[in-house]
Amino acid sequence: MAIGLYVHVPFCVKKCLYCGFVSFRLDREAAGLYLNALLREIELYGAALCGSEKEVSSLFIGGGTPTCLPGDGLIKILQALKVHFRLLPECEVTVEANPGTVTLGGLSVLREAGVNRLSLGVQSFQDRLLKVLGRAHGSGEAEKAVRLARQAGFANLNLDFIFGIPGQTAAEWLETLEKAVELAPEHIAVYGLQLEEGTPLERAVAGGGLEPCPEELELFMYRTAVEYLKKHGYIHYEISNFARPGRECLHNLGYWLNRPYLGLGPAAHSCFRGERFANEPSLERYCRLLSQGVFPVQERHALSLAEEMAETMFLGLRLIRGVDLEGFRSRFGRRAEEVYRNEIARLTGAGLVKLDGRFLALTGKGLPVANIVFSEFV
Repeated sequence: MAIGLYVHVPFCVKKCLYCGFVSFRLDREAAGLYLNALLREIELYGAALCGSEKEVSSLFIGGGTPTCLPGDGLIKILQALKVHFRLLPECEVTVEANPGTVTLGGLSVLREAGVNRLSLGVQSFQDRLLKVLGRAHGSGEAEKAVRLARQAGFANLNLDFIFGIPGQTAAEWLETLEKAVELAPEHIAVYGLQLEEGTPLERAVAGGGLEPCPEELELFMYRTAVEYLKKHGYIHYEISNFARPGRECLHNLGYWLNRPYLGLGPAAHSCFRGERFANEPSLERYCRLLSQGVFPVQERHALSLAEEMAETMFLGLRLIRGVDLEGFRSRFGRRAEEVYRNEIARLTGAGLVKLDGRFLALTGKGLPVANIVFSEFV
């Protein structure tokens, strides 16, 4: 089976106030060390893997802000991946970008190098809310980035947005959705703000400097997004994701279908050969291990059959269509309705999930409390 491949670029021009990911302010010397180490990691996996393990159905370069890498760093990464892996002809190749870090020339080079999907972290079209989040761009730059992407030849574009920002109103959220639809991307992702412990934004809220968004308002914003985007031709195919027909994100579908993927770069996670493992989050240790020709894995966990089945259930429930029960039986030789008889009975009784033909799916009541549903399978 072909794999999904994720590459983590841990640099940003400026770290956002809400960000809990492993990322660092861009430093050219550190970026050079990282690039050398990443190219070595790609080479090591190219030598260690065989056959279909090196066939890639989707590639996602995320971060961080990949497009802030100096010079031709991204092109070197793409070239190395093409040498040591086999990107299938239909491979979806996504690069994440901050709207303030793209140029027509840079985007054109990426498109010519085989990148066929661009994901822009817009987050909001209100400048005051972008300041609350600590974003390094303004709303005008976001609109310009979309125009540049189209000029560079990108026909598959995703825009990310955040709701539940402190001080955000329902009217502002609707205005953002209206502008998003006006720009006509093929894919839109909407996420409720997560106040990650230890981030500047979380400390500001905890210290009383900012009022958190009320839960009722956040739920209203989510339902507004679902209703508005569906009304304008977007298919709601995953809890937070909406797409034009045929433009679902293939890479993320691989995660939700619990298919194998390999993560490269500091702090990147993998699910491969029956194991979950994670790379060193320390940039210094990551680079040092690779300079010694050692895989930079920090921790490994061999998955039991029970764990693999449980993950297939709660990841699959993120999809609006739900878990494919026939696919579950084919994969594990057991019926999910029997393995999770009690859990399914409790959840259907509470009106949180429904059996719909060959699928077990969240109901409208279950969508906003999906994490409660997922916990039944952990």
